[in-house]
Amino acid sequence: MANHKSALKRIRQSAARRLRNRYYAKTMRNAVRRLRATTDSAEAREMLPKVQKMLDKLAKRNTIHRNKAANIKSSLAKHVNSLA
Repeated sequence: MANHKSALKRIRQSAARRLRNRYYAKTMRNAVRRLRATTDSAEAREMLPKVQKMLDKLAKRNTIHRNKAANIKSSLAKHVNSLA
């Protein structure tokens, strides 16, 4: 167990950040799954910018790596274009 006040605070902060990051990462994964499962071209084109925005925000906050965000965005764009 931690002996210093600052260490206790760090434990609280990291636990809160971990929960927040897990929530946003899970939300992002579900959005990506929903978009990949979509077969309707118009609906997919409407969803794509929202999912891309979500990925960019997570990459900016370092919840996910920026290259991972770029790879996912690229594959989703390819999927949406294949529906047309």
